[in-house]
Amino acid sequence: MKSFSRVALVVLDSVGIGALPDAMEYNDERAYTLGHIAEKRNGLNMPNMERLGLGNIAEIKGIEPVENPRAYYGKMMEMSKGKDTSTGHWEFMGIYTDKPFKTYPNGFPDELIRRFEEKTGRKVIGNKPASGTEIIKELGKEHMETGALIVYTSADSVFQIAAHEEVVPLDELYRICEIARELTLDEKYAVVRIIARPFAGEPGNFTRTANRKDYSLKPPARTVLNFLEDAGKDVIAIGKISDIYAGEGITRSIHTKSNMDGVDQLIKVMKEEFHGIAFVNLVDFDAKFGHRRDPEGYAQALEEFDARLPEILASLEDNDLLIITADHGNDPTHHGTDHTREYTPLLVYGKQLAKPGNSLGVRKCFADIGAAIAENFNVQKPEIGTSFLGELR
Repeated sequence: MKSFSRVALVVLDSVGIGALPDAMEYNDERAYTLGHIAEKRNGLNMPNMERLGLGNIAEIKGIEPVENPRAYYGKMMEMSKGKDTSTGHWEFMGIYTDKPFKTYPNGFPDELIRRFEEKTGRKVIGNKPASGTEIIKELGKEHMETGALIVYTSADSVFQIAAHEEVVPLDELYRICEIARELTLDEKYAVVRIIARPFAGEPGNFTRTANRKDYSLKPPARTVLNFLEDAGKDVIAIGKISDIYAGEGITRSIHTKSNMDGVDQLIKVMKEEFHGIAFVNLVDFDAKFGHRRDPEGYAQALEEFDARLPEILASLEDNDLLIITADHGNDPTHHGTDHTREYTPLLVYGKQLAKPGNSLGVRKCFADIGAAIAENFNVQKPEIGTSFLGELR
């Protein structure tokens, strides 16, 4: 069986490839992120992903199946209940989540807000699901005049607190987030992430600053990332990966500003010497286009990623493995603004792998990725997941 000295794991956040069999339980039975985006714009132009075998996984307008795919290809089912970022990423590394995290489509309960106001000494405004840029546009002036905290949520299990840096200094905002983190550890609230969302500027011209900070729940058990770290391997987290795992099992974390910055950082890391994994999440697909139901913007972002793929492939050493997947769906043509319960694509490429790549079929669990990584580096295997390492030739 082949083994690899380094693995690059790229998560195209929310790039789903068709509704899962249980999608109706989530009101998502017709969701198909990639397919519907392709239909909307009369075909996607992604020649590099096509060559890897993306069109061999499912029917996507403009992306043809190829006779000799350069990668091994398949699709994955999410075993856990839920369809959010943390559930998907935790499952990659061996955690099964048996009930979806709580989300708050109508805002947070009055009792929680009241306790939060008492402990912070500041009033709350907002308390509803919203786009971060829109809510500061709507409530930023009132916040500046009153000092009240802008609290909002999204389709994910998040409690977000926006405050102007001149009204609430960063140290105080971070302390306020720690209060929210403590309050929401209570099982009846069970919020996965508290997010500090500082902003600056004047009414009508507010911008979010780079001082965002996440306060995540730790995964409920040790993951493949911990096992890699224990074995002295590098676990380099790029983008929001470190936040998703609350820093658990991460040996180095690199902050990113956008998808293209994420690609730049990955290429930079792959040109360095390390032994282990580089794990990147490209979040713009989800945050900028999926939730905002912008299929055209989403299509452009997919094509931008595709255009950078040759650079990613060129940055790989002969003994590296590249895995491309997604953590859930977010069909921008679907009702509402929520994630969608979908299969995710799986593309596995290595310069030393025999071409053409074969089908890896339908994987029953996202943790097949973690199992393959664990087997490759000869560390403890996750309790769920079946490695596909032996299927690579």
